[in-house]
Amino acid sequence: MQWRSGKEIRSLFIDFWVSKGSKHFPSFSLIPDDPSLLFTIAGMVPFKPYYLGIQKPEAPRAVTSQKCVRTNDIDNVGRTARHHTFFEMLGNFAWGDYFKKESITWGWEFLTEVIGLEPDRMSVTIYEDDDEAYDTWHKLVGIPDQRIFRFGKDDNFWFMGNQGPCGPCSEIMYDQGPEFSCGRPECAVGCDCDRYLEIWNHVFTQFDLQKDGTLVPLPKKNIDTGMGLERLTSIVQRVRTDFETDLFMPMIERACAMGGIHYGYSPKTDLAVRVIADHVRSVAFMIADGILPSNDGRGYVLRRLLRRAARFGRLLGVDRPFLLDFLPDVIGLMGDPYRELIDNRLTVEQIIDVEEKRFGRTLEQGTELLDGEVARLRGAGRTELPGDVAFVLYDTYGFPLELTMEIADENGFTVDRAGFDREMTAQRERARASSKQKRSALAGDVYSELNERLGDTPFTGYAMAESENSVAAIIVDGEEADSLEEGMEGEIILDSTAFYGEKGGQVGDTGVLSSAGGKAEVTDTVIRCRGLVVHKVKVLSGSLAVGDPVRSCVNDERRRAVRRNHTATHLLHEALGRVLGGHVRQSGSLVGESSLRFDFTHFEAMTREQLIAVEMEVNARILENSDLTVEESDMEHAREMGAKALFEEKYGDVVRVVRIPDFSAELCGGLHVASTGEIGCFKILREEGIGSGTRRITAVTGLVAVRLFQKLWRHVNDLGAMLAVDENAVLEKVEQLQAEVKVLRRKRDEEKMNALSAGLQESLHWFALPEGVQGVYGSFGAVGADALREIGDRLKNGKREDALVILLASVDGDNVQVVSMADDMAVEKGVSAGKIVREASKMLGGGGGGRPNLAQGGGKDPAALPKVFEAFQGWVEGQIRS
Repeated sequence: MQWRSGKEIRSLFIDFWVSKGSKHFPSFSLIPDDPSLLFTIAGMVPFKPYYLGIQKPEAPRAVTSQKCVRTNDIDNVGRTARHHTFFEMLGNFAWGDYFKKESITWGWEFLTEVIGLEPDRMSVTIYEDDDEAYDTWHKLVGIPDQRIFRFGKDDNFWFMGNQGPCGPCSEIMYDQGPEFSCGRPECAVGCDCDRYLEIWNHVFTQFDLQKDGTLVPLPKKNIDTGMGLERLTSIVQRVRTDFETDLFMPMIERACAMGGIHYGYSPKTDLAVRVIADHVRSVAFMIADGILPSNDGRGYVLRRLLRRAARFGRLLGVDRPFLLDFLPDVIGLMGDPYRELIDNRLTVEQIIDVEEKRFGRTLEQGTELLDGEVARLRGAGRTELPGDVAFVLYDTYGFPLELTMEIADENGFTVDRAGFDREMTAQRERARASSKQKRSALAGDVYSELNERLGDTPFTGYAMAESENSVAAIIVDGEEADSLEEGMEGEIILDSTAFYGEKGGQVGDTGVLSSAGGKAEVTDTVIRCRGLVVHKVKVLSGSLAVGDPVRSCVNDERRRAVRRNHTATHLLHEALGRVLGGHVRQSGSLVGESSLRFDFTHFEAMTREQLIAVEMEVNARILENSDLTVEESDMEHAREMGAKALFEEKYGDVVRVVRIPDFSAELCGGLHVASTGEIGCFKILREEGIGSGTRRITAVTGLVAVRLFQKLWRHVNDLGAMLAVDENAVLEKVEQLQAEVKVLRRKRDEEKMNALSAGLQESLHWFALPEGVQGVYGSFGAVGADALREIGDRLKNGKREDALVILLASVDGDNVQVVSMADDMAVEKGVSAGKIVREASKMLGGGGGGRPNLAQGGGKDPAALPKVFEAFQGWVEGQIRS
């Protein structure tokens, strides 16, 4: 068998199935259309509607190398030879076309003749009753009977759900040799060890599972196969694990160089570099597909993987942000064929950079939490860290259990492993439940049935706002109907339409449908099931029936406003990239008639100067009055033109490129002005953050913007009149008044503080402590934390020789605020204001904390304050002794 690279194996697989008449589909997004799945977890996921009969296949045969993410076994990544979060699944598929004979014999041909696997090393498993598969393997392929194994439904029968398409499957196993064996006498095909390695599963979808459990033969039988590229590559390259293939080794070698270690010398460091290599691939691909860090869903998984990789780097001794160093390796290995890594490189770089730096701060918070728990438990005489605390550190702060155990051991503690394992098991069960592809939310409905029958609705609205059509179908309450009467609401599908269905952020058109016998208001237009355009209507008079000829009239004034805002989003997108940098990518938009909303990737609030620069750039292009050009192209040619592709959009073979000459080009199916001058003017209303790494701009154009300018000018005029100054001097006058108010407030605060200080000594209680430390505490009326800190600063600045630790409180009704301070000498002797405030706040029924020299907190139980002051001296003495 010839050594081949992972890239070469991928190409050979695709080329082979194309030679058998299959259509090659480039990898689909990691974000699936199936709402029951967080990620694309298998090659068949993008084609699930074909297996369910919801959609008609674009081609009867297909081949893909599909990027996938699975995280239900994340803790096994790096510990085993085969577990990954990101992987590629090689698959060939057929719908009502070839079946078992072709799938099996062609698959065997690929493995033995193209890849060169040794036939006598391979065995197969089949479903126990599948004699057709047995005959194909035995009689046509020639595999001996002793290397064909029959298993039951748990191993060799595939179900999509409790009902629907299902069928037997056949797995091809490769004997890697006795050196891979677990060593048990009973080791054979079916053993969990790595000797007999499953490399390719062929699923024969031939039955329809009924409610009562019976299997009814499908009228059209289907093929679905899946083979891990990483696994096949490890066999071809004769290495023990997937991580030793050329798909991973560049990242592993870089991680080893960073940590100053050698791969294969230590299980602990091997685990770390494997996790980093695996996770950095996942992170790069997830961001390139438009997934951004967040606290739930896909974004949470992304954040967790990134932090986990960063934490394992620290276990190698790398104490700086380092993940960006791996991006050239990932792009070098995977940029061909995954162009999205190249197109979105700047975005990937910025998100990784900012998120990893942010994790450094989170790591400090987790360490503080752990230190606090250790101190609390030690004070209670305990030496075991609870398992749920260890799990919170793991799940929320990214602490691997090994790190928590190491820190705990340094403090003389152990960790409740059983409690941690219980929490981990519960999380794994939740993850598995959410990632099982057989729990599909996809189902056929009236829209899919109509799309199957009528096809996609032709759109004629690019060139016209009125058209002559006929009613192709009517829907009422989710069911087809023959007609709609006056006063009724429903949905109408036309044979073609000038109405734009909501898509790509652009709202749907409104207007009127009229026939000889009736008239209906179109309140919205949406797209259902691929390209079926659905008009939501209310019948104003008469009736409309299936087959009626109708005149379609779009509300063109509203549409022109939408066109202005849509073209303005293209100008805004390009202007943001020019002002902020190439990392900017659109992550969402809403184009309406009154305003536009544009979401984009950026990791800090824009400055006033940047917002002004963007506004000026957009308005300059509007004044140029450039004519827009629109052309249809294939994706590759569009990319060569520099056209931007948007994260959330899925594109077909033919794409529509909207160009603003000498400025921007984007893939877009929406409606636009003929020339930029039609936009009139552009004004940003606000810029705000809507999530980690995502900003939002809301803006207006045309007459809406003009009315806004007029309104603002009226306000400035009114302010000038109120302040008795010219409009140009309003700002200067307000600043002058603010300065005067600031002086008056400062005088007032000084007077309050002087009055408080006059009776200060009567409110304070002093005591002496070991090691030359002096303590003082006191309670005051309803003063703020700022006043307590001011009192503390005055005490610290007083003349004295001893070290000083302070605890001050203020009571306002049921609210208690506490501030603790320790000078440098006290801190050197072991005093921590942060720990004092944590203990005090707990007794007061609240929370708080801070640094060793300054901390604040509070609670809702003022009656506990005397007990806090009683315990204060003991806390400080304990800190000094320890």
